[in-house]
Amino acid sequence: MALTPGPEGTYTVAVGDLDTAEVVGSGDVPVLATPRVVAWMEIAAVEALRPLLTEGETTVGTEVSIEHLAASPVGTVVQCRAVVTAVEGRTITFDVSAH
Repeated sequence: MALTPGPEGTYTVAVGDLDTAEVVGSGDVPVLATPRVVAWMEIAAVEALRPLLTEGETTVGTEVSIEHLAASPVGTVVQCRAVVTAVEGRTITFDVSAH
């Protein structure tokens, strides 16, 4: 089956003590680290394609462009969403968000 735009995946998680900028090393405050939210968005992208992947296959992110607009303290529930918006050969483009 050929992949076309449309599939979407989500990943929902609560910000934990190990997800903060001060623990990850991307800042010195106890709020959600940008690198962690990027990783969670990548999990959502894998989830979008999971029904199309065979055992042992996955996706690999090669470029990320996001705006991290608000701090999320420990305990905040974050839902990441990834939607396939374009497919060119082996390159798949996703629109990602986290709320």
